[in-house]
Amino acid sequence: MKPVLLNQNISNNIIPAEPLWKRVPTRDDDGKLLGDFMMLIPHLNTFSSEKVQDIINRLNKLFCLYQDYIAFADLNFSINVLWISHRQHSGIAIELAAAIHAVVPEAKLVAQHHE
Repeated sequence: MKPVLLNQNISNNIIPAEPLWKRVPTRDDDGKLLGDFMMLIPHLNTFSSEKVQDIINRLNKLFCLYQDYIAFADLNFSINVLWISHRQHSGIAIELAAAIHAVVPEAKLVAQHHE
């Protein structure tokens, strides 16, 4: 299962996709459960098309480095969210989130506090 790269050219007409819950894989090719997380990119939908394209290009380069782990990536402009589904590996979620934040400093990990 190769990662889905983000839209390469935002100047094309982007049409709404099916809901995320219908598109996101829950298991890898071996049947193992995938992990996932989302990152908020505040005001993404107000950025210039050049800045958005630059973000997409930086993310795609990063995703190539982590292609053994990333199973799915989705950038939702209407709610300013990047969704990542990944293969399970110790510490990979936080490593990926930190790497994404390093290339897109605006990206913030959305987390839930458990007591």
